[in-house]
Amino acid sequence: MNQVKKILNRIYKYGKDSFYEEVKKALKNKEKKFIITVNPEIMMNDDDVVQKMLNDKNVSLVPDGISIVKAARNLGIDIKERITGVDLADELLNIANNCHYSLYLLGAKKEVVKTLAQKIESDYPNINLLGFQDGYGNDKDKDMEKIIKLKPDIVLIALGVPMQEKLIYKHFNKAKKGIFIGVGGTFDCLSGSKKRAPKIFIKLNLE
Repeated sequence: MNQVKKILNRIYKYGKDSFYEEVKKALKNKEKKFIITVNPEIMMNDDDVVQKMLNDKNVSLVPDGISIVKAARNLGIDIKERITGVDLADELLNIANNCHYSLYLLGAKKEVVKTLAQKIESDYPNINLLGFQDGYGNDKDKDMEKIIKLKPDIVLIALGVPMQEKLIYKHFNKAKKGIFIGVGGTFDCLSGSKKRAPKIFIKLNLE
């Protein structure tokens, strides 16, 4: 329980708008940030690397699942609201478009990531899309090395929990700048391949 509370205490407490401002500042200053959207699946994973990430002060944790918010509150930790991976990814696309930042996409099925890339080029014309790669390549380390060399401002990786986080963590120290985040099935939603739950379900935390 002490270990769980320690991790919950590290999770961002001040809500979406405040966190988005922190991300904007990091991008503007060409800093680097590794963000984990915490849900019960990763929180309760006893893999040594996963637990090391969750306790690493250089890793930013945000509350993806409503159960994380409720668990924290039950332990006297006041987390304002969820910050879901899909909402964060959507906001990053808007920020990138407004500020002409560069982006790389890694993960999901070939047709999904290709559709998302086309949608970004159409709907976010100011984003410099440096490239995209599906998640079915045999050498993910090589993919990451390629991404690091390109120096994108934002890297969205959709390989599923905890593979995406472990891959980022393994290579993060090599990066000079950039926002790195594992986004799970977010490419499916952003590309239109799958629909999100109705807004009322999201608002009521039933998504």
